[in-house]
Amino acid sequence: MMVTEAPGLADARVLELRQYTLKPGETDALVEVFEAQLVESQEAVGMRVGGLFRDRDDADRFVWIRGFAGMPERCEALSAFYGGPVWKQHGPAANATMVDSDDVLLLRPTVPARPPLAPSPRPAVGAAATTDELVVVAAYLHRPGEGTCEWLAAKAHPVLEEALDTRVAMWRSEPAINTFPALPVRTDHVVVWTATFADEAAYDAARARLEDTATWRAFAPELARRVDSTETLRLRPTARSEHPALS
Repeated sequence: MMVTEAPGLADARVLELRQYTLKPGETDALVEVFEAQLVESQEAVGMRVGGLFRDRDDADRFVWIRGFAGMPERCEALSAFYGGPVWKQHGPAANATMVDSDDVLLLRPTVPARPPLAPSPRPAVGAAATTDELVVVAAYLHRPGEGTCEWLAAKAHPVLEEALDTRVAMWRSEPAINTFPALPVRTDHVVVWTATFADEAAYDAARARLEDTATWRAFAPELARRVDSTETLRLRPTARSEHPALS
C-alpha cells in the first residue's frame, strides 16, 4: 500500500477531536504507552498526530487530535494502523485504561479557513512535560441549515481572536459518512475553536477581555439563538504534544 503523507493540522482536510474517559488513575499509563508507541507509528501510515492533552478539570480524561489529507486517506490510514503490528502489540495496554473512547468529533476546515499556527516541535520519547500552557477547546453545538458555521467563521471569529489576543483555529463538522465504522464518531453539528495561552492566568485575562468587548457582547443574543450548547475543555499538553504554538 502506498502511504499518503498526512499534512500538518493547518492543512489537513479532515480532523478527529478524540476524548477518552479513563479508568480512575490510569491517565499516566495511557500517556506513557501513547507517547512511546502510538505517535510515530500512526504517522508512518498516513495520519498526523497533533495535540496530546490531559484535562485540567478531569484527571481521568485524555484528549487528542489527529489529521488526515481527506476522507479516503483517513479510511486507508486507520485500516493500516488498526490492522497492523503496532496496534496489535500495544493496543490491548491502551484499551485496558479506557472506560469510553467513542466521544469523537469528525471535523473539516471552516469557510473561510481559520487554521492554527505551526506547532511547537515534538520532543523525543521520554521527555518531561515542562510547559504551563493552557489549550482551550470550545465546541458550539448548533442546528443545521441556518448558516451558523459561516457566521461564526466570518463574523464572530475576528472578534474572538482580537479579544483573546492569540491565534484561534476553527473547524466545523465533517458531514461525510464515517467510512471506518469500527471507530464511531458523534453526529452533532458543531463548530470547534482552539487557542493556546501561556497559563491559566493568561486565559482568565483573555476571557475577561472578551466578555468586556462591546462587539462580542453585541453578538451574544445571536450566539445564544444559533448555538444550543457549548462544551469547553481546558487542557494541559503532555510532554510530546504537537499543539499549535503561541502567537
